Amino acid sequence: MSVSLVPRTGDSDVYLVLDQLRFDRVWREMDEELANEANIIEWIVEGQFVRPLQIVAFNTEEGWSRDVTEDIGRKLLDLSRQGRVLGAAAIEFVERVTGQPPMVVV
Repeated sequence: MSVSLVPRTGDSDVYLVLDQLRFDRVWREMDEELANEANIIEWIVEGQFVRPLQIVAFNTEEGWSRDVTEDIGRKLLDLSRQGRVLGAAAIEFVERVTGQPPMVVV
């Protein structure tokens, strides 16, 4: 019997976040069930990452991986345009990866 080291989740796309901590860059550890696009976006909005630098998605079942940093930045920009308030780290992330400032809702 072969045991796989690959996480098995309902959604077979897995997301990793490279975060800039005070002195180090780290790939943030997260529960395999939660390592999906929706949660990553929500956590960036909430400020659960210090300074997200890069987001990579991969799917071992389909055999691909890609940098989705700009895609996530655009989705956050769209959320802000729909009235969602972004935290400071999310605002910096959106501006850096899209070149556009998010809407500020007061």
